[in-house]
Amino acid sequence: MRNRDSYSRRDFIRTSGALAGTVLAHYCAQPLLSQASEPPTKVSAHIWVYASKYPPNWDATPDLDRAFSDLKYAGFDGVELMEVNLRHDDAVEHIAGLSKKHGIPVTGCSYGASLWDAKTHDATMKDIAVVVPRLSQLHGKTFGISVGDAKRPKTDAEFDAQAAILKEISALCASHGIVPNLHNHTYEVANGMHDLKGTLARLPDFKLGPDLNWLVRGGVDPVTFINTYAKQIVYMHLRDQYADGTWTEYLGQGVANFPAIAAALRANHFKGRAAVELAFESKFVPTQPLRETWKRSRDCVRTAFGW
Repeated sequence: MRNRDSYSRRDFIRTSGALAGTVLAHYCAQPLLSQASEPPTKVSAHIWVYASKYPPNWDATPDLDRAFSDLKYAGFDGVELMEVNLRHDDAVEHIAGLSKKHGIPVTGCSYGASLWDAKTHDATMKDIAVVVPRLSQLHGKTFGISVGDAKRPKTDAEFDAQAAILKEISALCASHGIVPNLHNHTYEVANGMHDLKGTLARLPDFKLGPDLNWLVRGGVDPVTFINTYAKQIVYMHLRDQYADGTWTEYLGQGVANFPAIAAALRANHFKGRAAVELAFESKFVPTQPLRETWKRSRDCVRTAFGW
């Protein structure tokens, strides 16, 4: 299950240094093109905004037809699923049919579990042994892993357990041509990145798939993170927020410093993939159809990053 982290205004004030030097909206009117020698990064969309309507299991399978249609209309290069979509017995046939119908591929899947808890490992690996082969059958290539929040600092033994199962997951993914990556929410990067550093101390070369907005909310500057871990970053999620810490309806409305992020990625010759992941506040009322929100977000990425 994919849990969303709570985030208060006090948290935002404490972490707002991560937004220092940002510009307000409208920078998306000025394109920042990728280096001519490097092909543009492919941009997918994660389906969370559909899944958020289906608590507590977040299974947006009933809305996948609409999702594929919206994302094709908006100009995305692919769709990132959630693990729950792949647990259905007919998942491969159903999703492959939607992919063909709308002409947009499945590019990956996110996955979350309590990897720090050794007692859950057998059940988790049994589940992943279903999800990963089905993702491979759909030609997905990225597998974004959230390691689970213990609601407290993890112990050395728990970090050891976390690293052990990540090695198993990595081996299974490799056998199916899939690249696993560590996908963060706030808990992995809060408190001086205690959780993420605990994992990387044991698996220093593990690939990363950061969510740049959760970095900000965890008190981490995305540009510094990119410059520090560029060689390991193979994937990332993009989202925007206003100066008060609330999420925008679409990318380009808020204070996320996409120009600086784009510059850091170019400087570090980023060659991975990216995905837009929309998320709305609990009482948010949309001002336009969702497909138009996706399109505006996709257009912002195209002009701000050159992708």
